[in-house]
Amino acid sequence: MDFLFVHWNMNPEIFHIGAISLRWYSVFFVAGFILGWFIFKWFFKREGVPVTLLDPLLYTLLIATIVGARLGHCIFYQPDYYFGSWQGFWEIFMPWKGGLASHGGTIALFIAMWWFAHHYGKKYNFDFLWILDRLCITVCFAGMFIRLGNLCNSEIYGDVTTLPWGFIFDLRGETQPKHPTQLYEALSYLILGLVLLGLYRYRLEKLKRGTFIGIFFIVLFGMRFLIEFIKEPQVGFEENMVLNMGQILSIPFILLGIGFLIYSLVKGKPAMITPQEKQKPAPTHYAKSLR
Repeated sequence: MDFLFVHWNMNPEIFHIGAISLRWYSVFFVAGFILGWFIFKWFFKREGVPVTLLDPLLYTLLIATIVGARLGHCIFYQPDYYFGSWQGFWEIFMPWKGGLASHGGTIALFIAMWWFAHHYGKKYNFDFLWILDRLCITVCFAGMFIRLGNLCNSEIYGDVTTLPWGFIFDLRGETQPKHPTQLYEALSYLILGLVLLGLYRYRLEKLKRGTFIGIFFIVLFGMRFLIEFIKEPQVGFEENMVLNMGQILSIPFILLGIGFLIYSLVKGKPAMITPQEKQKPAPTHYAKSLR
């Protein structure tokens, strides 16, 4: 019944000229940031935050994602290689050679948004949780694009399956159908992103800060934890583990999401910037003279 399966042999490169090539993964990676920029523009306009902050926010997110995801892979998945020799160490700075970990990117984004909120928040009336609640919506769609990029690269797929939608990854020399876990994750991220976007659009006034990021951590990393059961090991040491590294790293984020939800219910401020939070206009010269 081989005809039921999908023979996947997509070329990861769009074009190649000499030493320069453009890959589908890169296009999807950039597409996630572009879509996130437009979504954040809507957030900012709706809640009165200057759109001039979009550019520094984009640069902060881009740097944090690349640095964090690269370091995450090197530290969590192949520390013996990257920190065991000078050759491996220098390859840390070569992300095009492969190896980005979403958990590392998430940690870096967390730190970067704390810095961003500390640097700009007081002046423009938002805090750390406010920016996290909105960032997690855009991350859902960016994560979907990245998993589609993984599919184009024929990487990070699952175990053997008899399901009719199994993919035979010809590019990797596979002869048996495997779970297209890239599509499973991409679909789950898309659905989560649409749900959170709907909550933002229709229920924002009734929600508290921390609700969005709490739901995000629980659902996204919960799905990641479950899907990892049918993934092939990414590195050799995972073969003898009950839980693989992706699952182990997902557990703290799930617990953190529960913590954020509890905090939002007990002490959370309104999810939307309230009039009381907005800065009062600076007094005019005439007003000052009346004091």
